[in-house]
Amino acid sequence: MHDPIPTVTLPSGTTVPALGLGTWQMGETKASVRDEIDSLRLGLDLGMTLVDTAEMYGDGEAERIVGRALEDRRDAAFLVSKVYPWNASRHGTIAACEASLQRLGTDRLDLYLLHWRGEHPLEDTVAGFEALRAAGKIGAWGVSNFDVADMEELLALPGGENCAVNQVLYNLSRRGIEHDLLPWCQAHAIPVMAYSPIEQGRLVHHPELIRVAKAYQATPAQVALAFLLERDGVIAIPKSANLARVRENRDAVDLDISDEDWSTLDAAFPPPARKTPLEML
Repeated sequence: MHDPIPTVTLPSGTTVPALGLGTWQMGETKASVRDEIDSLRLGLDLGMTLVDTAEMYGDGEAERIVGRALEDRRDAAFLVSKVYPWNASRHGTIAACEASLQRLGTDRLDLYLLHWRGEHPLEDTVAGFEALRAAGKIGAWGVSNFDVADMEELLALPGGENCAVNQVLYNLSRRGIEHDLLPWCQAHAIPVMAYSPIEQGRLVHHPELIRVAKAYQATPAQVALAFLLERDGVIAIPKSANLARVRENRDAVDLDISDEDWSTLDAAFPPPARKTPLEML
């Protein structure tokens, strides 16, 4: 028997799995479409029901793949997408959401994010989000790639207190947010979604991570995911079109890493000693 996937509670009270499904780089190769659809459907079967996508991914093709994966099981998923910053004016946000909904083949998003800050004033983007929420087109909204100063500016705006999530780059090798952004989000009960939780696969070659993983008869990727699952209010969204790896990701929940081995990994991947610029990929 597997351990249940832990959950994270959004400000609305909605709970979502702390281990979801990413789709960055899906929709870029026609030969991979079937595998990508199958991997998403398997992830849903295994309880990783949060699916994260964006209009940027594959120029909308990733959204189409997600739509095909969810076509007969939309209600089983917590669906997240993102708006390009240059589309994020008040009216542009609404139009971009409508286009995403069409590609996804659904009438609603559970969560809609601003992909990163651009030239449009935040108050205009928030107004667009709030109009979409009032219309029932989205259940909640949030942001991505926002640092502490950005979050403080956002929450000071009318409606800004409704921000539900901040999605940022976070993994064992990218721990800068632990200095200030992660504690800030935790103090404000705003979950952090961790994209690239295995650093695009690069983490799995680290010798110390390999050594610790072997001690648990696990893979380095599983230990990297377990690191994030240990953090309060953090949602990891690994992407894979490989069915075996999707199962491997789910099995990361079962790992129980000792304090001694976490200390070993802290030495190999030191937490930040000072404020660092927010990293992005």
